Amino acid sequence: MYNPQPSTQTPPPQAGAPFGEHERVGNEQIRELLRVFGLRTSLIRLKVIDALHAADRNGRSIGVRGVHAQLEQLDIPLSFLSVREVLKRLCAEGVITLGSDKCYTLDPQARAVLDQHAAR
Repeated sequence: MYNPQPSTQTPPPQAGAPFGEHERVGNEQIRELLRVFGLRTSLIRLKVIDALHAADRNGRSIGVRGVHAQLEQLDIPLSFLSVREVLKRLCAEGVITLGSDKCYTLDPQARAVLDQHAAR
């Protein structure tokens, strides 16, 4: 008689799932941020905010070209103009700020939302 035992091994990642659990948690943080600011979630907003958040964690700000280059390195096919428009909209909504050096950083309130959600 066959008596299967529960496996103690971690199941393999699902086929077609490009990101690990850590990436999904990051996306959830960003989704919450967008919700707090009254914005809809879109792939381009998720990726742009993620790039800005990564720069912020490294203590720097980046411009449109820097964000676009970071997305290109990740093989995310977004045009320069699309990235620029998303940055302008996020700036207009107060999620990010544009410095005198033409570089973007997360607004302190946005950073607090991301940090608060990460602490959960």
